[in-house]
Amino acid sequence: MNHRPALILTAALLLAGTAVVAQIESGERGIAPLDSSSSLEIGGVGVDVSGKTANDARLAGWREAQRRGWKMLYAKTRGGPWQDAPGLPDSTLDAITSGIIVEREQIGPARYIASLGVLFDRSRAGQLLGLQGRAARSAPMLVIPVLISGGTATSLEIRNEWQRAWARFRTGNSAIDYVRPTGTGIDPLLLNAAQANRPGRGQWRLLLDLYGAADIVVPQVKLQRLWPGGPVIGEFTARHGPDGTILDRFTLRVPTSAGLPKLMDAGVARIDAAYTRALSYGQLTPDPSLIIEEPEILEAIVVDDEAASRAAERRRAETVKPAVADPSRPAAFTAVSIQVDTPTAGSVDAAEAAIRGVGGVASATVVSLDVGGTSTVRIIYAGDIEALRTALAGRGFTVEGSGTSLRIRRAGGEQ
Repeated sequence: MNHRPALILTAALLLAGTAVVAQIESGERGIAPLDSSSSLEIGGVGVDVSGKTANDARLAGWREAQRRGWKMLYAKTRGGPWQDAPGLPDSTLDAITSGIIVEREQIGPARYIASLGVLFDRSRAGQLLGLQGRAARSAPMLVIPVLISGGTATSLEIRNEWQRAWARFRTGNSAIDYVRPTGTGIDPLLLNAAQANRPGRGQWRLLLDLYGAADIVVPQVKLQRLWPGGPVIGEFTARHGPDGTILDRFTLRVPTSAGLPKLMDAGVARIDAAYTRALSYGQLTPDPSLIIEEPEILEAIVVDDEAASRAAERRRAETVKPAVADPSRPAAFTAVSIQVDTPTAGSVDAAEAAIRGVGGVASATVVSLDVGGTSTVRIIYAGDIEALRTALAGRGFTVEGSGTSLRIRRAGGEQ
């Protein structure tokens, strides 16, 4: 991996001195994103059950949520009404359920009414649903959430509800491979609202290389409060790329300020759906101008009459026979993102080793890990992309995609 962008950014920070240190050490920044890459989530599972005691009723409610949640997940992935989906034994559901999320609950002496979410283990549930290797994900997308409130635009400069909503968003069910910064360290200096509006490719290339992403998405919300504590209107915009191309725009409203988190969560879900829809339509392709290309190193040439004569002779020869690459000249390096199915932890190492073993691959790094789904390996390759495709096919992979974004599968679906 090219480390020069990181060195350049580090040098810039050192030159900024103590003012920069004071700016990035504030305790009012940073929200760690929730890691949900290993789970399949179903929300809004309503239950109303009774029991001998309050605790018995609650446990019975959770058990019923598992049963309904599985049917809803089956219907979501396979189609049809969830009520008609086949059920599973409680022992199997216990084995594939990784958690229960309490969205809203009312507990009585012998009754339990609640709205719950159910998290299913992606690997185990995926095998029962036949999802292994089927879901393709986007290239890694760097997320810069921009909030406009009171006429001021902010992103990671200070904690806000929009950043918090993206941090708690469960990305396991999404087709978009989001790279979500925490907002700590140098993040507020590099990924701020001003940067989100800069079209210049140079800075973007450095940032994408630093954060291990291939493209940018800028989800934006503009809040309007009608009066203190009253209704809040949010105008949401899904932007993509360094030019801020608008993919979708919509408005949501909550009756009081207390519903702001709910408004933000609903906005994140709608924007994720917009990005997923754009991906299926082929509108989320990384901009070729964002790829870092190493400058070609040219050798010094001393020209004299004899050398000029030999050069002219070579040019005449090239008109009658194919040109042969000069092995003494260094090849240009290209950054390539490769998506690969990784149903198990062992398949991650196997895929990385297979890619690393291809001739011309200078480095291979897993930048997006999704055990039980699709992981992304970023490589630095010296050579032609078509040669890389041929080399991967020679190692038993089926190669899809174009340019510097490829998708590989083992022939026959093995990993």
